[in-house]
Amino acid sequence: MATPFRQVRADYDDETITVYQAYNNAIASAAVAKQKLNASPEFLTTRMTWIKPSWAWMLYRAGYSYKDPGQERILALKMKHDTFINLLERAVLTIHDRRGTMANMEGKSSPALSDHSDGTSDNTSSRVHHTVAGAGKSSDVKVQWDPERTIRLHKLEYRSIQIGIPKAISSDWVEHMIVKIEDVTDKARRLKQVLDDKPDVTDEELIQLGLVPMEKPYELPERLQISLRMMGDHTK
Repeated sequence: MATPFRQVRADYDDETITVYQAYNNAIASAAVAKQKLNASPEFLTTRMTWIKPSWAWMLYRAGYSYKDPGQERILALKMKHDTFINLLERAVLTIHDRRGTMANMEGKSSPALSDHSDGTSDNTSSRVHHTVAGAGKSSDVKVQWDPERTIRLHKLEYRSIQIGIPKAISSDWVEHMIVKIEDVTDKARRLKQVLDDKPDVTDEELIQLGLVPMEKPYELPERLQISLRMMGDHTK
């Protein structure tokens, strides 16, 4: 069965779902030690933070943790299902137009954010020009659909969800929505080493080695599937 064009896939159990983000050494070390993302004074809540449930997309974004000096540590952040759903309930779906501006589906525009500066965001509606009419509500969670990647970082035809947490609710997210923090940087680097040493290694072997999680489709309520344009054909 073909993978839907827009689908949330994640590593999850009965209680939690895992999302990822990369940080610098100071933030990551303090976060893991104290189990609080804001344990380091270097952690700021003054900008939007993008999280993603796709391990492969995190590997792509961080270059297996080698891409950006300020994002050399990858953290796995576990959230309760109800809080994850609650974030999406507050979400505004965004796209990019030809001017490199990120706009929500109501036509409100704001500058493209740093986590998508590589130009790989979903531009399925990029033929539409949006009028700049403000940046939307400061408490709006942003959802963006980017091309999914393989663990070898190859681009796939279907999309992966990225969730932008605005500064207005960042403190609440940090304090109340993250229940466990794990440093998975070594896992990413071991995976890169195995791929370099054994190019023909299969995904199944990597799963058995514990280097690739078993991500499964994550079912969302129908109202969210509609609001996030997951239902029907939105490939055009």
